[in-house]
Amino acid sequence: MAQGKRVLVAEDHPRTRRLWNELISSWGYQVEAAEDGIQVLELVHSFEPHILLLDLKLPGRDGIAVLEEIQREGLPLTTIIISGEGDIPDAVKCIKLGAYDYLRKPVDPVRLRQVLSNLTAHLNAAEENQRLRLRLMETGELGSMIGRSLATRRVMALIEQAAPSSASVIIRGASGTGKEIVARTLHELSPRRNGPYVAINCAALPESLMESELFGHERGAFTGAEHRRPGCFELANGGTLLLDEITEMKPELQAKLLRVIEERRLRRLGGTTDVPVDVRVLAATNRPIQEALSKGQLREDLYYRLAVFTIELSPLSERTEDIPPLVDLFIRQFASANGKAIVGADDACLEALKARSWPGNVRELRNVIERAVIVSRGPLLTLADLPPEPVHNGRSKEKPSGVSPVLPVGTPLREVERELILKTLERVGGNRLKAAQILGISPRTLYNKLERYSGADGPEKE
Repeated sequence: MAQGKRVLVAEDHPRTRRLWNELISSWGYQVEAAEDGIQVLELVHSFEPHILLLDLKLPGRDGIAVLEEIQREGLPLTTIIISGEGDIPDAVKCIKLGAYDYLRKPVDPVRLRQVLSNLTAHLNAAEENQRLRLRLMETGELGSMIGRSLATRRVMALIEQAAPSSASVIIRGASGTGKEIVARTLHELSPRRNGPYVAINCAALPESLMESELFGHERGAFTGAEHRRPGCFELANGGTLLLDEITEMKPELQAKLLRVIEERRLRRLGGTTDVPVDVRVLAATNRPIQEALSKGQLREDLYYRLAVFTIELSPLSERTEDIPPLVDLFIRQFASANGKAIVGADDACLEALKARSWPGNVRELRNVIERAVIVSRGPLLTLADLPPEPVHNGRSKEKPSGVSPVLPVGTPLREVERELILKTLERVGGNRLKAAQILGISPRTLYNKLERYSGADGPEKE
């Protein structure tokens, strides 16, 4: 069943174009027709077809040029190539460019109807998957991503828009915010999901090796190059390449990278021939973009080529609504890995986690939960299972409200304990959960001690 699918017919012969239009319309499809390549591209934007029947021999711009432009713009359009007897090599080239199938002239109407029917079923399934993803987004899940905050839902919406295309994306966020998870989710939700996903950290490699890692090298290209070695672009061919910390790449190499992205071909170090590549490029950085541009750490021409989409990730401290689902996820992972019967975290533990500053973001939260799962006796994580919040950059999250208590030698231990507890409470503004966390005791223990101090200071009960 056609189910309202839109089909664009691109054929320069008037009679054939009219016959296809009438025939496909009679099967229940909405049909528009184009007589040349320029009109095809115009109707692709105005008619927004689901399926394109594309004759290779079109005036204005031929079928290959049209398909290359559709791919360059990242348009999610399923294309069937119509080829003549001598056009088979060009039709194969179109398949490599992303065309779904090709039919040879004269086209068999029964075969064409079957292909359109199969495509319609495929498109309907894809649309249903998208609706399911949208419902999952409302509950805080998309692919590998999880979170309930408004900031995370906005990121998920951008991923949903960008993933079906081949457009480049820049992902910016502080260390540990989840840039690699975003990149992997973009890949998993894209038409390239069955292709390779390759990630390279530009900050982790010496400058002398970076070019070889990206573009590969031939035997004898430099000392120690005993064999030909493909680079990351070739390894990611047909899939996705993530360039993490791209601002750490020297500007001269950024210029070569730009040329490879634009020309879709590369030359290995020491090589004499160009190698075609079909790779979607994602880039990530923890630096503010404008700062990187002004300091020359990121070339403007490369930035404008990569930033078809820009995804900004907020620090975890600005999206505390994400902490409970992330904690649940990490507990499940580490409880299973360590054979622990832990099913969640109690309310006091969750509140304490949400109160932390998390300068290490999601990565720091993951490490805290891993440690807590290992030491916990279960079935729920408690405050006592959490490590003390570390001091960052010489200061803790809470600012001291006074000088540390100085007690004379010989002060009874119970008085030292009492003074320390009261000063800690004063420091955190009376927040007992925070005080218990800092002191490394459970809230119940703290409440019991405060009750005893209150009884000692007040009148005796009858």
